[in-house]
Amino acid sequence: MGGGHGRRSAGLESGLQPQVEFLAYDRFFEDEDLNAPVVAEALIRLSASGLFHGIADLFRNRRGLGTLLEDVRWTAGMVAQWVALEGLRARLRAHLAAELRRFQPELIVAHSLGSLIAYDTLRRDEVARPAQPLAPGCTLLTMGSQIGNPAVRTTFGGRIEQLESLRFWWHLYNQEDDVFTSAIDLPGRERFRQVDTHFDIEGLADHDGAHYLNHEGARQAVWQDLAASAGAPRSLRASAGRMRPLALAPRHVRAAKKSAQARPQLRALLVGIADYPDAASRLEGPVNDVFSVSAALQELGFPADGIRVVLNDRATTAGIRERLRWLLADARPADQLFFYFAGHGAQVPGYGVDAEVDRSDECLVPYDFDWSQGRAITDDEFCALYSQLPYQAHFTAVLDCCHSGGMARAGGAKARGLTPPDDIRHRMIRWDAATSMWLPRERFTDKSARSGGKPARLRRAADREAWVGRSGGVQRLGRGSSLWMESEGAHRRAARANGHLGAYTPVLLEACREGELAYEYRHGVTSHGAFTYALCQVLREAARSTRRTPLTYAQLVAETARRIKSVVDEPQNPQLVCPRVREKQAIPGLG
Repeated sequence: MGGGHGRRSAGLESGLQPQVEFLAYDRFFEDEDLNAPVVAEALIRLSASGLFHGIADLFRNRRGLGTLLEDVRWTAGMVAQWVALEGLRARLRAHLAAELRRFQPELIVAHSLGSLIAYDTLRRDEVARPAQPLAPGCTLLTMGSQIGNPAVRTTFGGRIEQLESLRFWWHLYNQEDDVFTSAIDLPGRERFRQVDTHFDIEGLADHDGAHYLNHEGARQAVWQDLAASAGAPRSLRASAGRMRPLALAPRHVRAAKKSAQARPQLRALLVGIADYPDAASRLEGPVNDVFSVSAALQELGFPADGIRVVLNDRATTAGIRERLRWLLADARPADQLFFYFAGHGAQVPGYGVDAEVDRSDECLVPYDFDWSQGRAITDDEFCALYSQLPYQAHFTAVLDCCHSGGMARAGGAKARGLTPPDDIRHRMIRWDAATSMWLPRERFTDKSARSGGKPARLRRAADREAWVGRSGGVQRLGRGSSLWMESEGAHRRAARANGHLGAYTPVLLEACREGELAYEYRHGVTSHGAFTYALCQVLREAARSTRRTPLTYAQLVAETARRIKSVVDEPQNPQLVCPRVREKQAIPGLG
């Protein structure tokens, strides 16, 4: 799928003479105003997705936004138009649907923006007309695609789903491709495979379609599969309005059978950072905490070889990212996945469309943290890893840190949060002449509450505070706010149109509320996080208990809070953030 239009035949080694047709769609974009503010905002959202640190800064600092829009009109600019304009997306869906009904292809090859149009059209059609899909038995090949970009996934209701009417979906991914592309993670799906097609050509984009198609990875995987399936019947029969599975190549059947027969995984990643480079920021308890959590997990049934630990100077940003990918890769329904972090938390300024701070991004502080988002674990990045998990998987994240800043009070226990340097703090405050005081910037509290933080979809005040902070402008860790839409109704409509329930949401246990501190506790001569020590006590006692009623998440947090109060004088109230249906569920291993 591209801007040209025509039909031609091409010879293959197999002797087949395929008929090729191109989809023309440039005229739809030419009718729209690329300079519209909504398109400019979409462009910044795409670049600041949390996966491409540095691109937003390149756009803001080296060139003006107007110059950028002209330079990338036929690449990123058109993607931004597609993200921003629902009417444009609807017209493109209708255009492609008409062409598919007329031409009835066996293979759809979609590059970049074409992949967005193809997925949007095929998925919406499957949900609306499950008995009569547009391209039954067709193979889809996407490359240089932005489908997995969080700003794009927002338009799909926050989640990407398998295309069940297709014979197979191949996705070619190049990590060097800078046109807002992203990997697509569909764990456990038998009709989808992503192929690494790494190349690095001269220039910035690395977005060329020919390089994708001619890559050795594409030849070995995609083209061999297509050659083997050439001439196979594509009929798709329906029964009671539901599609029957299509025949797959033998190697796909073997892979699907192997995945289905595999036992549920129990995997955990435990991170503890005590010896930060800055001596004033060092803690005493995180390494002890990691070993306590590992012991508790093993009493709950986790195998020792399923638990990975990373400590101190090995817990760099890159190290944590690599291990998080290990933890959540290839997750299947019924898997139990656990992430634990003990160390500092912080808040760093987040920039909006006008290159001014309009929010604060909560983050975990790795060993090499430098107050930039590139060396922090933010909500955007965390969400990109867990949001595609199967709904039936169990993912629990436990964070023993605080995010509002603040070090230990004189003579008091050490707190697990970093106070920002004065130059960082200055970006988030303003001078108020009337009160002669420094106050949070108005844009930080007002503008982000209307758009960037999107708390309008959260009706209850308690929910708003838990998800976007009291100011409405905090992008809180583990909430996936980059996948929200402007209203609860819009989000539900997009999810319904795409046939799912929205992004996966983990069970999140936090050491304290916003504005509170997470303290360390000395147990005799051994230091621990007060939250972790109490939590592990409750878990291990429950694992050894013979009582019939298993411990729920809500009960776990309530009992942990009670025990913290007995050893911490300052306010510290642990928090449970998760879908309400999980609050009363038994903790895996105790049910």
